[in-house]
Amino acid sequence: MSHNAFLANASVSEEVWNLHPDYVAMLVVVEGIQGGPSDERSEALLLEAEASAAELLAAMPIEEVPEVQAWREKFLSFGVKPRVAKSSFEALLKRCASGMPRVDLLTDTYNAISVINLVPIGGEDLESYVGAARLVVADGSENFDTRENGETVNASPEPGEIVWRDDAGVTCRRWNWRQCVRTHLNEDTTTALFIFDGVGDGAKERVEAAAAQLSEMLKSWWPELDIHSRVLTNIN
Repeated sequence: MSHNAFLANASVSEEVWNLHPDYVAMLVVVEGIQGGPSDERSEALLLEAEASAAELLAAMPIEEVPEVQAWREKFLSFGVKPRVAKSSFEALLKRCASGMPRVDLLTDTYNAISVINLVPIGGEDLESYVGAARLVVADGSENFDTRENGETVNASPEPGEIVWRDDAGVTCRRWNWRQCVRTHLNEDTTTALFIFDGVGDGAKERVEAAAAQLSEMLKSWWPELDIHSRVLTNIN
């Protein structure tokens, strides 16, 4: 499947739209990228994100941040309380005071931009996908490979959970909580898929701003990149 065809076939199910009409996704495919270890470029972005988080959380507790509240409400809609699981950007935001994780160049970069823009972002190796990405309500039978005690195991989603998936199984559980092992970005990634999730007022503008920042950053490092994107929205 070509990258344009992949984006054209990506979808959000009618069931998800009916439950969450304010949801907006932006999918960005980046071809010709060069994964690698964390370096001074990603470190500078992480320090910027940590400073941004410190300023935000000095002004208000994390539970009062509007974007955090919006995602907590979404997780509660399928029965997940904050003490059980949090949106990916809230989990990163909470870690900023003690230092965000340093993983690899690509992961560090999108994590930093996620915190700066208060937008959940997932980064995945597109070559590991089987079919197109789609956001659906899980029935509980889907496969989801994850790491437990150093081993890869299956941890199927709960029925009613909102998940990203492809033809082979779930690629991210609880909307943007945890990605699977199979499609994880790695230092050998050359074609990446980035998924930006937005909810509530101004969702489209937030995901577009975050996607633009990531695209511009990657282009500044690798000018020959081929970047394609698509917005999925139910908002007229």
